[in-house]
Amino acid sequence: MTVTATSTPPPAAPKVSGGKGGRTRLSFPVILLIIAGGLLALSAVRAVTGAQDVTSAGQISAALSMAVPIGLAGLGGLWAERAGVVNIGLEGMMILGTFFGAWAGWQTNPWLGVLAGVIGGMLGGLLHAVATVTFGVDHIISGIAINILALGFTTYFAKLWFNSGDAAVKGGSPKQSPPADDITSVTIPGLSDWLHTVEKHHWFFVSDLAGVLGGLVTNLSLLTIVAALLFVVTFFVLWKTAFGLRLRSCGENPVAAESLGVNVYTYKYIAVIISGGMAGLGGAFLSLVTSHIYNEGQTGGRGYIGLAAMIFGNWRPGGLAMGAGLFGFADALQLRNGGESVHALLLLLVVVLAVLAAWKLYRKSFVQGVVSAVIAAAVLVWYLATDTVPTEFVSATPYVVTLLVLSLSAQRLRMPKADGMRYRKGQGK
Repeated sequence: MTVTATSTPPPAAPKVSGGKGGRTRLSFPVILLIIAGGLLALSAVRAVTGAQDVTSAGQISAALSMAVPIGLAGLGGLWAERAGVVNIGLEGMMILGTFFGAWAGWQTNPWLGVLAGVIGGMLGGLLHAVATVTFGVDHIISGIAINILALGFTTYFAKLWFNSGDAAVKGGSPKQSPPADDITSVTIPGLSDWLHTVEKHHWFFVSDLAGVLGGLVTNLSLLTIVAALLFVVTFFVLWKTAFGLRLRSCGENPVAAESLGVNVYTYKYIAVIISGGMAGLGGAFLSLVTSHIYNEGQTGGRGYIGLAAMIFGNWRPGGLAMGAGLFGFADALQLRNGGESVHALLLLLVVVLAVLAAWKLYRKSFVQGVVSAVIAAAVLVWYLATDTVPTEFVSATPYVVTLLVLSLSAQRLRMPKADGMRYRKGQGK
């Protein structure tokens, strides 16, 4: 009897370019048009409702400050997931960054505090890499464990280090560190004042644009500039270099990558450690720029919101930056006691939901269209029947925006194909 040997076909080459399986890539001009359209909508809301703070320089400056740690956490998630490792532990790595950044910042100088925060986050990333890459622990379980460990570690050592000796004399307590010095902020002289003057005229769109630009050139922290550069560097490294191609191939098809000579374990380790460092930098930003002290619980779930921004951005830096800006804007509203502003944005939400309903009905998605229309009508009734929104709802605004954005954008996303999957060396042989 003749036995026919069936050979296993070689693994498919990794598809790392995004392709047609995901939503269409957004070019830079298209992104600018989207931003201009959003600003035009906000300008119309401001003109109709009289909520002048919606596009004020103060609101934009606060939004930028809130967006940076969210964006850095999302950037950390992007590095890890592009290599195939889900990093739910970003929240814990941010907590480590806030703690070590404040601990080193008040004793030395804030820039050394930034470095300490990055190292703290990288240690969390290293732990996650050891668990998921070397030992094959489920990525979600490992990430949750890191979040719990980070919270317990910082709670214990805050009581030990900040509640006695020189730290207690300088304002430390079991739940917070002594204050650190400020990181230098820059303001473009002349331009900032001129933009503020234009903003005060409340001209349609022009004053709104002046308010946005004024928020970007007034009291801008140097660490914010560093964060913006990291987005550019990430795009260049991951999409324009051979190193980035190999790293992304580990998240798309690690078997094929290994067959081409890529050390998958090494690239996963590098990606997850960098991921932790990005999250740690976001945590250090919170403790050294936003508040100048470590406070227990000050991350407030921003690691998870960073993941949401990354998903909204379709695992790409440009979309991630837009998502972080949106969440930062919502976060800034609740910090500035924006009951009036949030109420004004209800009108914008009505328009967005109405357009979405019309689009779904046009595409014959009748259930989704009807649901969107009903929600739009309910929000319109809420807007017309009230003059402001309750403080509790204002505080929940960032999380409500997170849920809305994910529910509206999750249908055309393309995650890396091997994201979250266990990989053992040589499993393709």
